[in-house]
Amino acid sequence: VNQILLLLLILTVCAILYNKVHQVPSSLKNETVDLESREEMEEEIPVVVCAAAGRMGGAVAAISSIYSNTEANVLFYIVGLKTTIPHIRKWIENSKLKEIKFKVVEFNPMVLKGKIRQDASRPELLQPLNFVRFYLPLLIQKHEKVIYLDDDIIVQGDIQELYDTKLAPGHAAAFSDDCDLPSTHEMVRSVGMQNTYMGFLDYRKQAIRDLGISPSTCSFNPGVIVANMTEWKRQRITKQLEKWMQRNVEENLYSSTLGGGVATSPMLIVFHGKYSAINPMWHIRHLGWSPDTRYSEHFLQEAKLLHWNGRYKPWDYPSVHTDLWENWFIPDPSGKFKLTRPDS
Repeated sequence: VNQILLLLLILTVCAILYNKVHQVPSSLKNETVDLESREEMEEEIPVVVCAAAGRMGGAVAAISSIYSNTEANVLFYIVGLKTTIPHIRKWIENSKLKEIKFKVVEFNPMVLKGKIRQDASRPELLQPLNFVRFYLPLLIQKHEKVIYLDDDIIVQGDIQELYDTKLAPGHAAAFSDDCDLPSTHEMVRSVGMQNTYMGFLDYRKQAIRDLGISPSTCSFNPGVIVANMTEWKRQRITKQLEKWMQRNVEENLYSSTLGGGVATSPMLIVFHGKYSAINPMWHIRHLGWSPDTRYSEHFLQEAKLLHWNGRYKPWDYPSVHTDLWENWFIPDPSGKFKLTRPDS
């Protein structure tokens, strides 16, 4: 019996020693878990930018400015047509942007068949990629929250801050209100810009009057969007936008002769009273509305995002504040895209 007890004691001591030698310290276990969870917590920020023929330098400058001003985990969705995709892919892969995380997505313009009313006054507004923002859930499927940006912008702040924009319950998107910055009101008036629904919709048409929206209601600009994909799909936003596009084809409810052309107007209708607000400094716009009217340099330095909406783009001539835009432009390695300048 004594021998058996002695043997059991020896086995017990051996087992204790074995555990002490081979057991992973609890502190190291916690450290490993923390590292893994930190990796998982680093949320991917999807940013959608279109790369259209003739405007590709704008997309490159926008991407360059975002990438250079953030430590966030940004995934760029670069949307193009079949004919433009090889060009933008080569531009990125053969420049300093080769380090970015990106996916190239082809947009099929056939989805727009029968939904766009031809208008010769500003044909550039009818380009298929202008309507990519209508179809975000079809192009970007694995993300809950998405940022959409026009190609004529640069970002001077950290894109994480824009991504953190709070959307109210039931809101599928956040936009910048056109009346949100008193400092821009004088400029708006001086160059005849519109910042109410009257400038975008034809109130002579019964279908527009039936909406019950006051023509003096402040409009918003959909060149910068923070979107909730779950709400967008639940509310069938894309279907609603398509419905108003088709009605415009039949009834001419808005046209490119009005303030925002054919992409803004259906969004004003569908999102009326149902959108959240983006911080005004995250969308300083109208830089492309006049070749002469300028903001103060101090004001622009404080801005987080600049938008050259309007006819006068920073890669063309004439335009204003081109120095701020050129800081982020990366020349086309193929030489196909060239800046238009007075001496070019």
